[in-house]
Amino acid sequence: MNGKSALGVLLIIVGSIAVLNFVGVHFGAILGFLLPFILVGFGIVGWMNNKKWIGGILIAIGGMMLLGKLGGVIVLLLAIGLIVGGVSLFKKDKRSAY
Repeated sequence: MNGKSALGVLLIIVGSIAVLNFVGVHFGAILGFLLPFILVGFGIVGWMNNKKWIGGILIAIGGMMLLGKLGGVIVLLLAIGLIVGGVSLFKKDKRSAY
């Protein structure tokens, strides 16, 4: 299967899932979590096969979906980084006082 056919199959699958989701057939949290990664992956494949427009659109949509799903984790990592930065500032102050 060449890149054009694979991209066509992907678009058909994603469109079908979106229509089924709209109608009320849900595939669960696993597919909802994997779909952004699948979109980004196929976007990269499209980009590599000189389909810059389709690849860029799929990467952008997958990336926005990932930001929405991983927003809580990103905020948690940011909070941990702020705590580590604050602790390191206290350690620097103690070393410079001696």
